Amino acid sequence: RCGLRFVPGLEPSMEIFGISTALLGSQLLVGLINGSFYAILSLGLAIIFGLLNIINFCHGAQYMMGAFVAWIALTRFGINYWVALIAAPLIVGVVGVLIERLMLRRLYKLDHLYGLLLTFGLALIFEGIFRDQFGISGESYEVPELLTGGVNLGFMFLPIYRGWVIIASLTVCFGTWYMIERTKLGAYLRAGTENSAMVQALGINVPLLITFTYGYGVALAAFAGVLAAPIFQVNPLMGSNLIIVVFAVVVIGGMGSIMGSILTGLGLGLIEGLTRVFYPEASSVVVFVIMVIVLLLRPAGLFGKS
Repeated sequence: RCGLRFVPGLEPSMEIFGISTALLGSQLLVGLINGSFYAILSLGLAIIFGLLNIINFCHGAQYMMGAFVAWIALTRFGINYWVALIAAPLIVGVVGVLIERLMLRRLYKLDHLYGLLLTFGLALIFEGIFRDQFGISGESYEVPELLTGGVNLGFMFLPIYRGWVIIASLTVCFGTWYMIERTKLGAYLRAGTENSAMVQALGINVPLLITFTYGYGVALAAFAGVLAAPIFQVNPLMGSNLIIVVFAVVVIGGMGSIMGSILTGLGLGLIEGLTRVFYPEASSVVVFVIMVIVLLLRPAGLFGKS
């Protein structure tokens, strides 16, 4: 899926369970790349649900919007990838802030279902607007010149851009975890969602923190969209094709668990890659099979709290 390829003469003869190490290694790398996208997208969902109790079904559309903002910036305004990597999350994050201020804020005291229905409707609206403007055939986005080429791993060439995606995703994921779990700002966020009256009595603007939290979660989705633009076709349906798997990742890791989302996303990406080697027919459903098993044995998820 992510464009890794074999190079003649590099495949070793060694086999494991009848599978060449070249094939096994390449699929593990593909799984790690896909797992990086699962991790960063599920992280945004976990932040929004864990701190705001909103099931953000619009997350896939916001991921798609990030990719399109980068593509429009390049093709219409000549803005390169590196600027778009910062600008697109900011732009889409501002859209998220407006959604929170104008719509979601009215639903916090209601059942979770209302937030889900609102964000699902917004996702359909955003997808419809982009389909009307750009169609569904998809647009290509060139890999930035600095990240072209590949690295010889001995049994295959790994495109440099795919390696960059892994590094960038993991850096953002663990940086976000550190911010929420180990800094004063993260303590304010967690305290504000658990006892907003007490935190406001200390002079902290809790509504502003909540708005920032939603905007940041949305920005993470847009950041993933920019990373995905040079790998996948940029089209209005790219988010809807991925968001169901990402929701499954969040459920398996535990709704609202930050570290659970990161580790589960990476782990399920690797499992998906291994499944393509040993039983390709099951690769598209293995995540959902695992979700069913986890929900039966531990309904709160692997890292979630009851």
